[in-house]
Amino acid sequence: MKKLSYTLLFASGLVFGQFFEKGKTFTKQDTLKGSDTEFRNFWDVKKYDLSVEPDFAAKSIKGNNKISFEIIKDVTNPTFQIDLQQPMKADKVEASFPMADYRQDGDFIWIKTNKAFKKGEKYTIDVTYSGNPTIAKNAPWDGGWVFTKDEKGNPWMSVADEGIGASIWLPTKDIWSDEPDNGIVMKIITPKDLVGVGNGRLISKKTEGEKTSYIWEVKNPINAYSIIPNIGKYVNFKDTFSGEKGKLDLDYWVLDYNLDKAEKQFQQVKPMLSAFEYWFGPYPFYEDSYKLVESPYLGMEHQSSVAYGNHYQNGYLGRDLSGTGVGLNWDFIIIHESGHEWFANNVTAKDQADMWIHESFTNYSEVLFTERYMDKKSADIYAQGIRKTIQNDTPIIGKYGVRNEGSGDMYAKGASMLHTIRQVINNDDKFRQILRGINKDFYHQTVTTKQIEDYISKKSGIDFSSVFNQYLRTTNIPTLEYSQKGEELKFRYTNTIKNLKLPIRIDGEQTINPTEQWQTVKLKKGSPVQFNNNYYIHYKKVQ
Repeated sequence: MKKLSYTLLFASGLVFGQFFEKGKTFTKQDTLKGSDTEFRNFWDVKKYDLSVEPDFAAKSIKGNNKISFEIIKDVTNPTFQIDLQQPMKADKVEASFPMADYRQDGDFIWIKTNKAFKKGEKYTIDVTYSGNPTIAKNAPWDGGWVFTKDEKGNPWMSVADEGIGASIWLPTKDIWSDEPDNGIVMKIITPKDLVGVGNGRLISKKTEGEKTSYIWEVKNPINAYSIIPNIGKYVNFKDTFSGEKGKLDLDYWVLDYNLDKAEKQFQQVKPMLSAFEYWFGPYPFYEDSYKLVESPYLGMEHQSSVAYGNHYQNGYLGRDLSGTGVGLNWDFIIIHESGHEWFANNVTAKDQADMWIHESFTNYSEVLFTERYMDKKSADIYAQGIRKTIQNDTPIIGKYGVRNEGSGDMYAKGASMLHTIRQVINNDDKFRQILRGINKDFYHQTVTTKQIEDYISKKSGIDFSSVFNQYLRTTNIPTLEYSQKGEELKFRYTNTIKNLKLPIRIDGEQTINPTEQWQTVKLKKGSPVQFNNNYYIHYKKVQ
């Protein structure tokens, strides 16, 4: 990403994911990375059993990944595609079936077979890998490994790879639509004076000579970009949360000299979990615990191992992205990145083009948390404040099949769209049940935009298809032009798609249904007319 893009993203607050350059020309390689091709569509990943050992001095890593999978349709003499991006190397490839040949070509390992595979058969592919992975220049906004030192000069290592893909270091089937259904086991091998922290639960620790192995287990499906090892001078403290599914273990791993700060700042976790369980339903990964891990970058939503780098302060690095002051009442990274446990990790988009499903709902989770933690008025102020970050540069939905994300407006503009939809529904209990329903009915699934759009329309009883088209697929924001004479209000929509169906509530109770044609209504209340600023539309008074 160009330096200008970083500046823009930082200034607008859109700094929680990783983005591709706008205007990119897509290649066959992009299609191989982003599509469910003939090399991927006949097998389903069941589990990753992996190991990783970083070398801080050499800035290298090595390990292996045993991929367990099931054949999902009959196929003869197929070629398997395993993703491993340059400059990483596959040192050895083994399989539980006869391989005719394998080779590494660019960012892919191709495994040819001379065999008929039957639906339901189960096999493994085991790849031993090594190399000097891509180093992140500015994690988490670009992808790559981080080899740095903490304030005391101790080695501190991690990786961030949402945009570029987990295959930047780990041989995987690197496509969002196929998560390992039975989770992962990850062994992290470290120097004995450091600690390796992974996703899920720590199931064993063993020291041999100068090295220690930490083995972590995730029992639930997990998106590949969430599989993250963290290595540093960590200490651990624990707590529990009494939630909707019983006792949830809380697990915190922080640098040793930050323990006191963390014990104080992380007290925000329980109010966060309480608010999100109210709005979204039970935390989706009770079996794997909830975990915050101090990271050498700002933060990321790594499943059951949320990366935290906000320096133990409220706001976003001490400032409020909404510009209203409301966001200084809570720690942005704890709230935002944890919201992703529901939207991104529980309900995951099949394709990066639909990444708004992750970011729009999670950006709106900040509003919903504020409402439960503070009050509805503060939440509305925050929701309106974040609009200043919206660029309206390109559509929110990206290009399908090529690992392309849409506009960074998927954050604040997407949240503003959801806040608008909430106003139209005008029933917070129903709106809440829709949010909880998404997390229940699509529990641990990968989904498409159409599925989410159709679900909201069906459960609300309101056709929101034109609203989604307006906000997700265009850069135009509806403008309500109006004029008032006494009790008579004249109005129409401009800057909309054809036949936008977006009713507006005015004066707190009266609803109008603007179209592209001028209409006139008699106001129930006196003048001047009062508009509801929770709709993300522009109001323009005309003569």
